[in-house]
Amino acid sequence: MFQGFIFDVEGTLVDSVPQNLRSLQDALDRSGYRVPIQTLQLYSGLDGDQTLQLAVPEASPDERRAILKDQGSIYERNYLPSVKPFESVRDVFRILTEQGSRVALATDCKGIAFKRYMALVNADDFIAATACGDDVEYGKPDPRLVGMALRKLGIQGPQAVMVGDTPYDAGAGLEAGTKVAAVLTGGFAEKVLNQAGCFAVARDLKALLPSLLFGDSGPKLRQSDWLRSA
Repeated sequence: MFQGFIFDVEGTLVDSVPQNLRSLQDALDRSGYRVPIQTLQLYSGLDGDQTLQLAVPEASPDERRAILKDQGSIYERNYLPSVKPFESVRDVFRILTEQGSRVALATDCKGIAFKRYMALVNADDFIAATACGDDVEYGKPDPRLVGMALRKLGIQGPQAVMVGDTPYDAGAGLEAGTKVAAVLTGGFAEKVLNQAGCFAVARDLKALLPSLLFGDSGPKLRQSDWLRSA
């Protein structure tokens, strides 16, 4: 069994992806950019500045910073109150901990949103370490968040699994040296998550739990440049 499990938060532990996408679309609209929600879904979970470079390449760095700041305000004001936790998160963390593993979080979110998510999940007693957007400059697929979580857990990459809901979570985990697994609660297809390198993909955390407990059931195609081919 793996010694550690590192979990993404948004889209993995809490049902926040639709709200995140709508808040970004609102901020883009206010800046004069019309981007379909389907386009934004392709980049859900990607570092915010990288998302804007891909979705609105004509936007300047100053514009991108302003859009992301506006999105944060819109999200906290209009969308954060509607976010709910996924079922069984606490039970999954408890079972993994009772089996001798340690649980950490690695998430790009920060500030008020992160505190709200922690309260919703209500599993502080099973979380050994956290690494969030307040700790690093760059979000996933940059591996530094996952690397920080590994260091806080005191384990090496091959001893851990990064669990997320996007190919960017998988990319960050693989680059940090972990195994990667995913849930289908973030809007990405199973094929995409398999191509990103996940050894297991399930509809939610409860369904993923057996794979986390019993390990890799066989190699999957790893395509680290998924983003470039999307």
